Amino acid sequence: MERDYTQSRTNLFPVHVFPDRLQRIILELHDSNGFPADYTAVSMMAAISVAIGNSHRVEVKRNWHESAILYIAIVGRPGACKSHPLAFAMQPLVNTDWKNNLDYQKKYCEYQQAIAMSRKERVHAGFEQQFPKEPKRLRYLVSDVTQEGLSAIHSHNPRGLCLWVDELSAWFKNFTRYNNGSEEQFWLSAFNGSATMSDRKNSQNSIFIKRPFISVVGTIQKRLLTELANGERTPNGFIDRILFAMTKSNGKPRWNEDEVRDDLDREWERILNRLLSVECVVNEDREPIPTVMRFTPDTKRRLYEWQHENAALCDKEMSDNVVSFFCKLEIYVLRFCLILRLVRWAVGEGQPRPSDIENDDVAGAIELAEYFRGNALSVLTCISEEKLNELHRTVYEHLTEEFSTADGIRIAERFGMKDHTFKMFLTRNLNTLFRRIRQG
Repeated sequence: MERDYTQSRTNLFPVHVFPDRLQRIILELHDSNGFPADYTAVSMMAAISVAIGNSHRVEVKRNWHESAILYIAIVGRPGACKSHPLAFAMQPLVNTDWKNNLDYQKKYCEYQQAIAMSRKERVHAGFEQQFPKEPKRLRYLVSDVTQEGLSAIHSHNPRGLCLWVDELSAWFKNFTRYNNGSEEQFWLSAFNGSATMSDRKNSQNSIFIKRPFISVVGTIQKRLLTELANGERTPNGFIDRILFAMTKSNGKPRWNEDEVRDDLDREWERILNRLLSVECVVNEDREPIPTVMRFTPDTKRRLYEWQHENAALCDKEMSDNVVSFFCKLEIYVLRFCLILRLVRWAVGEGQPRPSDIENDDVAGAIELAEYFRGNALSVLTCISEEKLNELHRTVYEHLTEEFSTADGIRIAERFGMKDHTFKMFLTRNLNTLFRRIRQG
């Protein structure tokens, strides 16, 4: 047995799974601005996710489709440059929302003028509609919003939304702001893209969204991870739905004289705008009809091989918390395939429409899944360490880097911990605080 604190040192983000143009942006921002590659890359994934929205889904089997929904937490110490990469990646969506807001304000002023007129005056003034309809505000980003407000915004934006919160702790701490736990259940359901219904106060009307698409991205300090696991958020599977990005450098970035290219931000905006330009088809009820992308027999074979390997790890795993994370990776690997295929199309030239999932997409998706697997284990380790009581912490700190169960029992007995208590301590924290390297 050994104390497991080495995973985070070896788990580097696989930047090479992205197209060359994205790789250059990520690495240039790292070299000139000190943006950690992990943070920039996952922030781009969040932006790509919402740009795809309900326009596309990937089919695994008949009646089993997955969207590109992501829940992402960027983890780091204070001053670790978490927010700047996220702001860079989201800027094209901010720009689009700003333009849409200007257009909305103009149309809303015209609407107010129209409803102030009589029907005859509207006809005389040349208004096309005798009974004007209130304009809808188009947008991609939301921040501090209630579940009811989010549902109302989504009903006007069927393509989908992204909840962008600079401090994720503010998001999950507000789950019980107005009620007891129903908002947390909403987010559990929204992750799966399950239909949602929101009842308004003092109203007979409900907002029913058949295909919700809401990605979530934000930053969180490492010391607040235990709060994310508080209450029912570990047993109900909420924390398992979050992808954690953690930089492997403990040092704070240093300023330098290097400058990024003048057109770097515009290049990223052009890539994202090509995804946004793809129409999200809706039916007469304004429900999205996504374009379905499929796996070829070869790509599906490689995908199934990885799933079998992941299932074998789950079968051997003794920690339910670890198994829950591993199971969600099987959903995420499908979503990564969709994201990689569409972003590769977005940087290509002359392709009228995206092709079905290719071998490189599956290979890259698997590498991303393994990156997030390592980070999930690191997060569980951090949470386990913080939750240790004084006795467990004392024993843990006095264990050597490698030890046998018998050696561990002898060390534990020195501090008054009984052998069965120590064995239970090992079992409950296997693959988080401890890793078995050989039997005994």
